[in-house]
Amino acid sequence: MFIMLTNDDGIHAGGLRALYRHLRGAGHEIAVVAPLGEQSAVGHSITVLNPLRVKKIEEADFSGFAVSGTPTDCVKLGITTLLDKKPDLVVSGINAGGNVGPDVLYSGTVAAATEAAAMRLPALAVSHCSFKHLDLDSYARYTVEQMARIPWKALPERLVMNLNLPACPYSECKGLRICPQTGVAWEDWYIRREDPRGGTYYWLDGSIPLEKVQPGTDKYETEQGFATLTPLRFDFNDQSALDFLQKNFAGESPPLP
Repeated sequence: MFIMLTNDDGIHAGGLRALYRHLRGAGHEIAVVAPLGEQSAVGHSITVLNPLRVKKIEEADFSGFAVSGTPTDCVKLGITTLLDKKPDLVVSGINAGGNVGPDVLYSGTVAAATEAAAMRLPALAVSHCSFKHLDLDSYARYTVEQMARIPWKALPERLVMNLNLPACPYSECKGLRICPQTGVAWEDWYIRREDPRGGTYYWLDGSIPLEKVQPGTDKYETEQGFATLTPLRFDFNDQSALDFLQKNFAGESPPLP
């Protein structure tokens, strides 16, 4: 396959480089279009007030385009402008830190895959539930193996496959669970500090409370040592509410201009 590889940790991140090696080793043609620097938690933002600049990275065992923008910018610019042909698949990752439950709303990694899905391309987001990247090379190999098992052509359009790898050594990973997201939200707090000049600043912290997490969901299963695969569809229509409102407003006259 011809695969476009991106992320939100930047083009020099170890997760992207490990995945690049193993995707190439599996015989895939790879085009990298990734942010020049760290873009974590930027969500689905795009750059509209500044121009995007592109730097071609050429190394002995790596090449790619580094973009001065967000992960979503990378996908849009890559597919429409930088690449000579459309990819068969867009892979985003491997991200440092998990993207389970509500994380997908903030994640630049998932946003890049979502943008590809919106462009009707198969898309995979990959995250490692550890910031230490335990056994990253082994998990990159595992990712490529699992990617090959996904029936891409049989899946509906505008779908993101969200793969999360557990925060344990690869030898302790218990296998793969196909499961839904947790519905438990983050409980956030801000740490108040003072800078050297006496000014106050706040640093965000928080957690998903494990005691509230439902068994069988992505957060629960990764905590148990499983990798999880969750299909995501970013259709924000609420069909039940839509049906209710259409019935409730039936017969109403159109509003005056």
